[in-house]
Amino acid sequence: MPDWRSYVIALAMVGVLALLLRWAFGGRSRSLVERRARPGHEDEYGLLVAIASPGSFIEGEVARQRLQSAGIKASLVSTSDGPRLMVFPDDEAEARRLLAR
Repeated sequence: MPDWRSYVIALAMVGVLALLLRWAFGGRSRSLVERRARPGHEDEYGLLVAIASPGSFIEGEVARQRLQSAGIKASLVSTSDGPRLMVFPDDEAEARRLLAR
């Protein structure tokens, strides 16, 4: 039969686990659990600049792959205004030139 120290250790472990779970799932503003992504406006993507607004995600992915094959890092993002092809400002002129062809 376990002695009282085993009960104290078990109770302490349950307490630590309860605190850990409360920290991980502790409400909207403090939760560590990833929330569903919310599309923002095209100017809410940090340093990225919108260079194209394709009609569909398929057209956007084809354009993104063309830029990627030319060595330009590009992202296809879902904004509140529809899909946008985004690049860094240093690559903007080159990316627009490649897409214009």
